[in-house]
Amino acid sequence: MAANKLIGIDLGGTTTKMAFLTTDGQILDKWQIDTDISENGSHIVPNIIKSINETMDNANHVKSDFIGIGMGTPGTVNREKGTVTGAYNLNWTTPQPIKEQIEKGIGLPFVADNDANAASLGESWRGAGSKESDVVFVTLGTGVGGGVIVDGELVHGINGAAGEIGHITVVQNGYLCTCGKRGCLEQYASATGIVHVAKDLAATFTGTSRLKELEDAREEITSKIIFYLADNGDILANQVVDRVCSYLGLALGNIGNIFNPGSIVIGGGVSNAGNTLLQPTTRYFQENAFKPVRDSTRIRLAQLGNDAGVMGAAELAEKAFGSNK
Repeated sequence: MAANKLIGIDLGGTTTKMAFLTTDGQILDKWQIDTDISENGSHIVPNIIKSINETMDNANHVKSDFIGIGMGTPGTVNREKGTVTGAYNLNWTTPQPIKEQIEKGIGLPFVADNDANAASLGESWRGAGSKESDVVFVTLGTGVGGGVIVDGELVHGINGAAGEIGHITVVQNGYLCTCGKRGCLEQYASATGIVHVAKDLAATFTGTSRLKELEDAREEITSKIIFYLADNGDILANQVVDRVCSYLGLALGNIGNIFNPGSIVIGGGVSNAGNTLLQPTTRYFQENAFKPVRDSTRIRLAQLGNDAGVMGAAELAEKAFGSNK
């Protein structure tokens, strides 16, 4: 019987999610292990190899069932060489030959891409963008990432930096970003950026607000708390959400004007705010989008949750090694 299964790996700084899937996106087995970043991350790849081999044996799969392995990883990926550099949250400070190690340790062909690109591919394959060939994915978490898919294929750019949505400038001379620029979307629409906006608006707010009380008392404030208070009518929290969504809608309007995708899909932890995030963002998107774009591109919430990464990684392998290759 021909190989008809895929392996997807979603490598994160805390946990590594893995799955065995069919070529039509059905998850057969799914599990995760802790990501051991000690000793310069030298245990990460050996632990992945061990876990996949053991799970394959325990779940009664055989190697010949599988077409290949795909991985989404932090850092800068050289897709031809299969190396990763600059994944500092993994303690990978030097180039890592992950393709060579995994192909040797498991005996299957391997392909890797940036983790945001992999999640983008997952949502476009079996998630919120599955009905379109042109999709942009934006992930709002600790940072802001994304991926661009045109005619069903990821756009990488000349230096692999395409889809860096978090570094679109939304405020000239705004907050300083970790990238060295000022005013990046990441500093306003990420979980930490939303809190920064809240603290600034609270400093000049004079009305009655639970969010203001929390800030004045130096209590811990999170983006989740801000959206919860906004849902419950807190005036300051609603001002914060409106400000954040105005920046996000501006960025998405610009993206829409360039690519005119069928969908712009918003994922990541911040997207759990649901319609409280989606509705004002859509309104600001429509204000900033060219009319033909406004009439055709839709803003949607991601559907796959934590499975987007492993599903997209598996699709990387299908595209690289599937029967049509």
